Amino acid sequence: MESRPAHYDVYGLGNALVDLEYTVDDTYLRDMDLPKGHMTLVDEARIDALAERLHDHEPKRRAGGSAANTVFAVHAFGGRGAYSCRVADDDLGRFFLTQFGNAGVATAGTRDGRGKSGRCLTLITADAERTMTTFLGASAELGPQDLDEAGIAGSAYFYVEGYLASSESGREAAVQARQVAELGRVRTSLSLADPSMVVHFRDGLIDMLGNGVHQLFCNEEEALTWAGTDRLDIAVAELSDIAPFLNITLGARGSLAVAKGKRQFVRGFASEAVDTTGAGDMYAGAVLHARVNGAEPSTAAGFANFAAAELVAKHGARLDHVEDYALIKGRYRP
Repeated sequence: MESRPAHYDVYGLGNALVDLEYTVDDTYLRDMDLPKGHMTLVDEARIDALAERLHDHEPKRRAGGSAANTVFAVHAFGGRGAYSCRVADDDLGRFFLTQFGNAGVATAGTRDGRGKSGRCLTLITADAERTMTTFLGASAELGPQDLDEAGIAGSAYFYVEGYLASSESGREAAVQARQVAELGRVRTSLSLADPSMVVHFRDGLIDMLGNGVHQLFCNEEEALTWAGTDRLDIAVAELSDIAPFLNITLGARGSLAVAKGKRQFVRGFASEAVDTTGAGDMYAGAVLHARVNGAEPSTAAGFANFAAAELVAKHGARLDHVEDYALIKGRYRP
């Protein structure tokens, strides 16, 4: 695929969250009635109660959110990334903007003094599984007013996280941004984000997808859930009607790269997984970076498998420093 001149390689849209990462055991998840391995949206009172039970744990803070992690990866791999989001004028909001600003990622959107910024408790168990509870805070009010339409129209790819399907205003922003991208002949891409989005917010995802997108990302569980089947070939066929380019992650096994109906399995890389948080976000960022720079779909998937394997061997939804991504890129051998 030929790359085309653009101000940004990827313009992302999604929630601005500060991830608070804790190591817990399964007893905590059971006691707090949290579905292991899934993301649950909660209100402020609930997340405060969950955090209070962890008062003797010291969390690690990272500026994140699903699409935010993907755009950060694109930029850190050497691309050009921008991100529309919404934060409040509080400690967490300033922390988010400072981390992204220091990394060189352009941000657009509202950062007023109302409410509280979003946060996500990321709970890691000994089996490297991650369970997330998210309080959207100011991100719940993300809307069309937070878009930089010129930035979207001047990008190679527009990328949006499926989590916005849970918010009426966020969904409106996603639909408007996709329409702006389509008018500007910008390649559109979306991640289904989490099985809970497919189950509970399918209609919102359908609105966001419109008549289809250029590139779709999901994991195996999300694909099977979307198609209502236990056969991956059926899921691939259904999702290929939505996007000519489809990537389905298969955990440690690798991933499927589907290009205009042609499916190719791309092997994974051995890794001692300690935390699977953000693996799909890293994968999407690596694919988009490689595709912008001319890689074929299967080649891009190979690099993405390697990047995701490197990430899950460390704690956190993304790597700490931009330089860490460059090291991954330098170590990769097809």
